[in-house]
Amino acid sequence: MALYMIGDIQGCDQALSQLLTHIGFSPSRDTLYALGDLVNRGPDSLGVLRRLRELGSSAQCLLGNHDLHLLAVGIALAPTKRRDTLQGILDAPERDSLLHWLRQQPLAIHAHGWLMVHAGVLPQWTLAQAMTLAKQASATLGHADLAVCQHFLQHMYGNTPDHWAQASTASPLDQLRLIVNGFTRIRLCDGDGRMDFVHKESAQHAPAGLVPWFEAPNRATLDTRIAFGHWSTLAPSTATRVAPGSVLPLDAGCVWGGCLQAAEFSAHSNDVIVHRVSCEQAQRP
Repeated sequence: MALYMIGDIQGCDQALSQLLTHIGFSPSRDTLYALGDLVNRGPDSLGVLRRLRELGSSAQCLLGNHDLHLLAVGIALAPTKRRDTLQGILDAPERDSLLHWLRQQPLAIHAHGWLMVHAGVLPQWTLAQAMTLAKQASATLGHADLAVCQHFLQHMYGNTPDHWAQASTASPLDQLRLIVNGFTRIRLCDGDGRMDFVHKESAQHAPAGLVPWFEAPNRATLDTRIAFGHWSTLAPSTATRVAPGSVLPLDAGCVWGGCLQAAEFSAHSNDVIVHRVSCEQAQRP
């Protein structure tokens, strides 16, 4: 049995297909963990959702900010954005079942010694707290009453509150927005753990006073291996061993002409093997 974590797919179904072929993925034997942003900006978001759903329990998928945007557009009637490539899903005959499947996907997975998230975790969160908060938000998104999910999606967009210290005095909707932003949008924060949503370039060009969330002082998950995507301007991972407490970024910007990455790992070893399919490879017949 092989285990894989795959970075942001973003609608690049051909790249995903070729990556699965490259690694010899077997749904009856192997498991892949897709780290969110399954859809949007790429050419075939519908194909990605169909492929991943058809893999059943062999594909464990996280929600990223683009996936949440799809839910907001499809369920809460939020407006689309200029560069969205979601119409294929919205026009699909199985639209409702795909959106239902998508909103059942979690915001965090802790398995095989790894915490897997789309963007990161707030520095103040312990592993146990992060998982509790992820389940809390997922309960709203995947609620049996669609109106509960819709109500949150209508209030999901926004940059405040931006600090965990504000959670205790925030409204339930604001608390959920803070939690969701922490899992799906965080890149940089200040020394107190306050999130910044403006800077999206490389960590090397971070404004003064801001650091990547995984370098924040006294981060409560320092003893936890964390794999994440979301930040395509980080250098592609070249790790071959990931010790406890290390982080593994896996978004290599496939949709921007980079590559799609799959980290092969084991629950019993610090070793990882990073497999890549370039955008150029994915375009070949």
